[in-house]
Amino acid sequence: MNRRTFLLNGAVTLAGASMMGIPQILPAYPRGEKKLGVGIIGTGNRGAGMANIIRRLEGLEVVACNDVLPKNLEKGLAHAGSKAAAYSDYRQLLEDKRVEAVIIATPLHEHYRMAVDAIEAGKHVYVEKTMTYDIPQAIALEKKVLEHPELVFQVGYQYRYYGLYRRVKELIDAGWLGDVLQYECQYHRNSDWRNPVADPSLERQVNWRMYKEYSGGLMAELCSHQIDVLQWFGGANPVFVSGVGGIDYWKDGRETWDNVRALFEFPGGIKASVSSILSNAYKGYSLRVLGSNATVEIQQNKAYLYPEEKERELGVVDGVTGATVQSWGQGEPVPVNFEDLHDVNADPTVFALLDFLACIWDGKKPFSDVVTGKNSAIAVHKANQSIVSRTGQTWGL
Repeated sequence: MNRRTFLLNGAVTLAGASMMGIPQILPAYPRGEKKLGVGIIGTGNRGAGMANIIRRLEGLEVVACNDVLPKNLEKGLAHAGSKAAAYSDYRQLLEDKRVEAVIIATPLHEHYRMAVDAIEAGKHVYVEKTMTYDIPQAIALEKKVLEHPELVFQVGYQYRYYGLYRRVKELIDAGWLGDVLQYECQYHRNSDWRNPVADPSLERQVNWRMYKEYSGGLMAELCSHQIDVLQWFGGANPVFVSGVGGIDYWKDGRETWDNVRALFEFPGGIKASVSSILSNAYKGYSLRVLGSNATVEIQQNKAYLYPEEKERELGVVDGVTGATVQSWGQGEPVPVNFEDLHDVNADPTVFALLDFLACIWDGKKPFSDVVTGKNSAIAVHKANQSIVSRTGQTWGL
């Protein structure tokens, strides 16, 4: 079917179609009265935020919290509720019989060890991105998880579950953007990316993202989300990456870079630039999909389609975005409409957690599982290796 015929005849069908190759996310209604008992390992900003989300979801209940910092542990318990147990040692949390699943939201260097211990304790696992601190750990963890098919293992790439990204994926797969050969991704901020530290002796624990012993820096903590999306959208892993970075603005004793840029090459000649800087916030978060017929720019919670001028002769109404003939002809930005099962403005983490619960109920694999998590971790760490070595890196392990 050529593009003109598709636009004329396919708009209504596409607008109502299910996501192509993307599993539907089930609502979290409890089956019976029992809720899934969740233990959160690491209740800093992210872990405590997860506890806050879970208390508003049916079917899930935080029954235990762990953190080595008392202040963080208190924060997690405040969101979890009075029935949640407190543990300063995560291994004690794993021994708690009420804990059926764990969320690992600790510094990156701890992910592998804690995930392995949780699996061996018979717990379902939701681990935050990036999945592991290095490539050997990613490969080993995949092997470990595949040895336990009875357990659900999910990686915290929540944008895979967000209706906005699912709709853009649909547009790409249906050919609305034409040939997509270029992506431009950025995750920019104008801040030192630090947390305040009352006790100087806790500097490295509190600001672990600043130190190579604990973190993969901007590429692992911010760019990782978009790298995972690139691999999902294109259905392939990068074959080559070249990157640069440095500590050029925030010269405050940090070890991880305050700016990174990487160019990824994917099969079929597809290229993607990925950057994160801490000295300028222009456009902040943005992922641009550049097709031969149109461009889509994804922002934090919305997206716009920019048609190429050559589309102006098509006298149709776009059933996906609601664009009129005039909008297409002028190349003006058109909002991309999308829907989620519950609240269009919900945190994408909500939908990731709903899938985690549904997979545990039904024995299914998560959409963001150990295999996709491993592949994203490899891409992240290959980019960091390129920056360190100042040489290009290939996918070969």
